[in-house]
Amino acid sequence: MGGAAGNAHAASATFAETTAIGTHNAYEKDKYTYFAQALDSGASLLELDVYTDSVSKRWRVSHSNPLANDNNCEYADIAAWHQLHSDHSPIIFKVEMKNGFDNDAGLGPDEFDTLVSQKLGSSVYKPSNLLGSSYSTLDAAAKTDAWPTRDAPQGQVRPRADPRDGRGVEPPRHLLDRRGVRRPPARPVHGRHHLLRAGLPGGAGRGVGRPAREPLLRRHDPAWFVFFDGDAATYVNNAYDTSFYSTNHYILIMTDACGASPAISSTDPTDAEVDARLSLLAADHASVITSDWSAKSATVLGSVTTRN
Repeated sequence: MGGAAGNAHAASATFAETTAIGTHNAYEKDKYTYFAQALDSGASLLELDVYTDSVSKRWRVSHSNPLANDNNCEYADIAAWHQLHSDHSPIIFKVEMKNGFDNDAGLGPDEFDTLVSQKLGSSVYKPSNLLGSSYSTLDAAAKTDAWPTRDAPQGQVRPRADPRDGRGVEPPRHLLDRRGVRRPPARPVHGRHHLLRAGLPGGAGRGVGRPAREPLLRRHDPAWFVFFDGDAATYVNNAYDTSFYSTNHYILIMTDACGASPAISSTDPTDAEVDARLSLLAADHASVITSDWSAKSATVLGSVTTRN
């Protein structure tokens, strides 16, 4: 970790009390020649765009081609990298399902759940880790800030799925979009924001008396939504009150951090501009800010500060 003011304090804060930096579309070759470089970058979030290819019955990592892979992920082995860097800081993998899941083709949440479990196993920070034996819902656990400290879960990854509807169109990210209300929703909007519940056949349950398998998505149960994301400029430039998220210790990802006023470069801002942007959005209650800043050093991308 480096760079931003407040790092020393942030390291001992809970995961929900910090603000870090992520890389948008980290799988693209113009950002990193190899995905291992993205893992080495210091970024706290790496975004992957994924399509369900019902013809080959495979998932495809690509920006716009739903039928073929177009990425830097060849030969990438996240589990092997994790073993070589067992003390790495937590990494969120934001998996954006561009055309949703396709259960009819055997590419649904359960199958994705199983894939994550098979490939990453115990390295995944699961909902059961947040729930422990004390809480029945993630909402309840988050509201009491049951998250571990920033430096406690070293060597763990946090996948989260961003499912879209079957037309490839994102459902409303926010009740602000749906109703035009200039405030965050009183409850999360279902069907958009999910903490990935990685498949755990035979693994740890969700607490005492809970089933051993944790489903990937509970799309109609808002009590399971503790991750949210939205455009930074929409939040900041419209002066939306985002304190709702930090008050409840939810994880808020602000995308396109460069676009919040005053706008800065989306690809090559100065280190000082990144530091200022991190502080600005931390003050607006972001947990992670993302942009196309892959050219920045690991010291910059690894910056963590205290979330207001």
